[in-house]
Amino acid sequence: MDQKFVLYIFEFVVLIFAFSIHEAAHAWTAARLGDPTAMMLGRVTLNPMKHIDPFGSILLPIIGILQGGWMIGWAKPCPITPRNFRKYKRDDILVSMAGPAVNLLVAVLAAVVLLVVKHTGAQGDFAVNSVARQIMLTPDQGQGLLFPLVVLLYVVVLVNLSLFTFNLIPVPPLDGSHVLRHFLPYGAVQVYDRIGMYGLILVFFVLPFLTGINLFGMLFHPLLGIFRQVILTA
Repeated sequence: MDQKFVLYIFEFVVLIFAFSIHEAAHAWTAARLGDPTAMMLGRVTLNPMKHIDPFGSILLPIIGILQGGWMIGWAKPCPITPRNFRKYKRDDILVSMAGPAVNLLVAVLAAVVLLVVKHTGAQGDFAVNSVARQIMLTPDQGQGLLFPLVVLLYVVVLVNLSLFTFNLIPVPPLDGSHVLRHFLPYGAVQVYDRIGMYGLILVFFVLPFLTGINLFGMLFHPLLGIFRQVILTA
């Protein structure tokens, strides 16, 4: 089977479960802070069927694959009733950050497992270093199931770091915007909330086209570089 096709399958499966972990973290945190809305709707679960959005979770990643780009997207927003929070500002920020935080945690755990595999012997060291340096191996070089396992773990790092970075960008409706709006003057909040999806279009399409500035890449690549450096040198 073609290695790129296998990689796309890994990316897609990991992306779906990364969405599920992200949204379940929002729901669980909200329930802990006094808002049971998402929990009552069954969103405190890792079952992807409760979280996936047909366009954002399925169609958009497939379009990314067909265009040869990186898969990104979104799941169904986690329903929140802010008036149920004990301390509105604090709790809304905590719930908003729970999703990105759990994606970062999963990326760290996958990187730790990669380091464990790396130090199990020469084969593990060879597989991890090859994958981290993005060197594709032949089946004989891949040492059976070891290489696909390492590729899967590295994809877990990539996908979860991308979701962590993507959702921290303070543009509505991303999680980072829920934090920033609490620190804006009242009048600015009204304008900020009305930006909606237009903000995403401006930041991810218009801004790169006009200025060449890729905000996501500026945040994602340095963070990925830190992870790769640790994996390669630790």
